[in-house]
Amino acid sequence: MDTLVTIDNIRKVYKRDAFEVPVLNGISLEVERGDFLALMGPSGSGKTTLLNLIAGIDRPTSGRIVVDGKEISKFNETALATWRARHIGFIFQMYNLIPVLTALENVELPLLLTKFSKKERRERARTALNIVDLGDRVGHYPRQLSGGQEQRVAIARAIVTDPSILVADEPTGDLDAKNAEETLELLRRLNEEFEKTIVMVTHDPKAALRAKRTLHLEKGLLAEGQYGHAVEEVAG
Repeated sequence: MDTLVTIDNIRKVYKRDAFEVPVLNGISLEVERGDFLALMGPSGSGKTTLLNLIAGIDRPTSGRIVVDGKEISKFNETALATWRARHIGFIFQMYNLIPVLTALENVELPLLLTKFSKKERRERARTALNIVDLGDRVGHYPRQLSGGQEQRVAIARAIVTDPSILVADEPTGDLDAKNAEETLELLRRLNEEFEKTIVMVTHDPKAALRAKRTLHLEKGLLAEGQYGHAVEEVAG
């Protein structure tokens, strides 16, 4: 197997005034290329913090994070921002679309940081919208789309740069059951047909069932969950 992400004895401590708040307490794990990993756990367990560390949004207090052979935990802020723009696709609970831009323009946004011409950017954005079955909505504004369609536009925006990893933070949390099911099916397709590596935070056991494996966080520690492999403590 080809390991894409290596988390090695990661600790994360936040400082609030004179107090230190430990969030992650020595976590180690590997994510293979092409994996679909769900992270579950109660509020405050550290799952979003772990997702943000993998995505290069946050930095560990100690430990190593290696993604595709690069130790991103050593990058400075500029290098991390450049790396993140190229290698990470973000999918959020709230779609974070810009209301004054069309679906095509919203999807094109991450490409503005690249060297592609305007024509190439538009072609790639159209391709991404076709993948999420919204090729007929390129000129629609967010207010003209349903919540499920808005989330699909957001997913198209996440994949338009062909990132190494898709990170999804509660991607169905703001959707009704039907749209949640369609979003999860789209993520499954991206993983299986397009071989996208996905790390997803979710509270929903039904969403976790779509992943290839599930890890549970509890008080900053990590264990494999009952939806994927057997429970196994991997952090001390």
